[in-house]
Amino acid sequence: MYPLVRLAKEYVTARSAAPLPALGTHVSYHRCWPQDLDLFMEMNNGRILTMLDLGRTTLAYRAGLLGALRQKRWGLTMAGVSVRYRKRIRPFVKFRTVSKAVGWDHRFMYLDQSIWIGDECAVQALYRSAVTDKNGLIPPERVFEVMGFDQPQPQLPDWVQAWIDADATRPWPPVDNGLT
Repeated sequence: MYPLVRLAKEYVTARSAAPLPALGTHVSYHRCWPQDLDLFMEMNNGRILTMLDLGRTTLAYRAGLLGALRQKRWGLTMAGVSVRYRKRIRPFVKFRTVSKAVGWDHRFMYLDQSIWIGDECAVQALYRSAVTDKNGLIPPERVFEVMGFDQPQPQLPDWVQAWIDADATRPWPPVDNGLT
């Protein structure tokens, strides 16, 4: 079940926070509750992705993206992710989620997200996101224009570009569909 109470808390908190620039950083604070746990008494990896979703959603709200989506009747989709899990998130542990856009290309926006327990990174994820309408993808430049963001496109970090390049070599659809 989607954590609607957490989402409501994020929106209430974000409403009183300063707006962010398109490449700004959103930080949110949470605790690992019993409903977040798996059989190994740690935060379930699916719940971790949901917590990152909350961070992206609130980042989009604070940066003005959600307003642009509503205004133009556009949608937002995730088009890829690479996740590193490095530290277990145990019951009742406090953690913070850090979300920020790191750049874009002609089709997608790239977001770097991490979950921290104190000064130690527990999870880091790189997401590829796209804005869509009934005709397909909306170029990020158009999205930023509607948002009132007019800074030049930053160069993507080398590790992000390497991920993009590596992912482009993966066959699609997958070769083995399990029917052979």
